[in-house]
Amino acid sequence: MTSFLDPLISFVSVHAWLAYLTLFLAALLEAVPVVGSVIPGSTIILALSALVPGGDLKLQWVLLAAAVGAVIGDGSAYWLGHRQQREILNTWPLTNYPRVVEESETFFHRFGSWAVFFARFVPPIRAFVPVTAGALGMTPARFYAVNIPAILVWAPAHVLPGVLAVSAFHQYFGAHHGHPIKHMWILTVVALAIIGGLGVWFYRRRQNGVVAAAKPQA
Repeated sequence: MTSFLDPLISFVSVHAWLAYLTLFLAALLEAVPVVGSVIPGSTIILALSALVPGGDLKLQWVLLAAAVGAVIGDGSAYWLGHRQQREILNTWPLTNYPRVVEESETFFHRFGSWAVFFARFVPPIRAFVPVTAGALGMTPARFYAVNIPAILVWAPAHVLPGVLAVSAFHQYFGAHHGHPIKHMWILTVVALAIIGGLGVWFYRRRQNGVVAAAKPQA
């Protein structure tokens, strides 16, 4: 596996812009209704953050790419809902996810403006609350006043734990074992990110299956 990681890390070192672009797109697409419920954006962000301690990526650019992608993704979803109002909640493809749309509305009515903040940390409604906020008449000023601070907390919360963990892992094993396992810390975090992503994916498929089975047959 180390022989596979070596060329991968070398590629990212030379083409770091591609990693930053991937981070940007992962954060953006995770905020898009429906798409965000299947794109493992958080897993991708965590996996790429493992490259920061080795100097292959810069922490400030990783945070910026993730934050800007989330702002544009959330903002695009919000303005779509703001322009079309409640009609957007009753059109395809949102009609294929009635349970999540209903949960998003309930979440918004329960927490008001703070729903935009809290939803940033609650998949899968994270991808549905911005469009719901726009559809239910939340003003742009109120939306961005809550959304931007939420993203400024969300980005470090997704990036820094991985960076700190792999830094400690790298420091410990580097001091005790030296060069032969210099990339084990990257492998460990990437593996955990993949396992976590698969767990979330399996849970969502299971929930969707339960909802589909509960629907009355025509």
